[in-house]
Amino acid sequence: MKRKWVEAAPYLAAAGSAVIFGFSFLFTKNALDSLETFELLGLRFFIAALFMLLLRRLRLIRVDLTWGKLRSLLLVALLQPILYFSFETIGVQLTSASEASVVIGLIPVAVAVLAALLLQESVSAAQWVSIAASVGGVILLTWPQLQGGFSGLKGIAALLGAVTSAALYNIASRRAADQAAPEEVTYVMMCVGAVVFNAIVLLRAVLTARPLTYLWALASSETSLALLYLATLSSVGAFFLLNYALSRLSPSRVAVFVNLTPVISILAGVLFRGERLLPLQLAGAVVVLCGVWGVGRRETN
Repeated sequence: MKRKWVEAAPYLAAAGSAVIFGFSFLFTKNALDSLETFELLGLRFFIAALFMLLLRRLRLIRVDLTWGKLRSLLLVALLQPILYFSFETIGVQLTSASEASVVIGLIPVAVAVLAALLLQESVSAAQWVSIAASVGGVILLTWPQLQGGFSGLKGIAALLGAVTSAALYNIASRRAADQAAPEEVTYVMMCVGAVVFNAIVLLRAVLTARPLTYLWALASSETSLALLYLATLSSVGAFFLLNYALSRLSPSRVAVFVNLTPVISILAGVLFRGERLLPLQLAGAVVVLCGVWGVGRRETN
């Protein structure tokens, strides 16, 4: 029983991170009512970094950083959250949400290709089928909104930059796991994110001669609740689970769980915002789940 739990734990961690990320879209939308994108990212990672510092101070997590560890961890932090969120932000602004979901759904494919090239990881035919199924399911999920076709080549290019960053993050986090614990990887990610995104906000304020007012958004209980979720659960919690999964599983297997996120996001919209779930979207959700199950089943059997 204990052995089965140990084998299942990384998969549960990867699925848990996808669930948390899926619900984050609801809270992100609430926070963006009173904050600009980079202001939201600045506050999100500032609170996340404070939370990690508190956990370290209370000795609930152990962080023992050396220069040797930092070299690999800073690369992880550069790829995720810095480059990924920057590319994704630009891409989402220049495209529709459905287009962004389809392009981001290519992450498992990019991870599998890069893992084969950089880590010499073998990808079985059955695993490729499962990866393709998960990507196809994402397309079905967003098909009702894609009837007009893709638009905005710059936005698509930015989203492909996000896909590449996410894929390289999976590889880099896997390599960093040889030297650092998941909580150390997450700690550096949150601190670097806080410094860089708040520096961007400060720089923009100086260049545009606008006063810094984004801290006033914390006076709103709805915005504060959204930021707490995004900082503690969607940043610290979800990335810790993801880094833990990457320390135990191959990057290509973990990456397939990314495509659970739009499934959870759509279901959250149905449950909490009264949105409609079309039959085609339901079929897409089932296909994604089958793809994720297929990847996990191949390794645990």
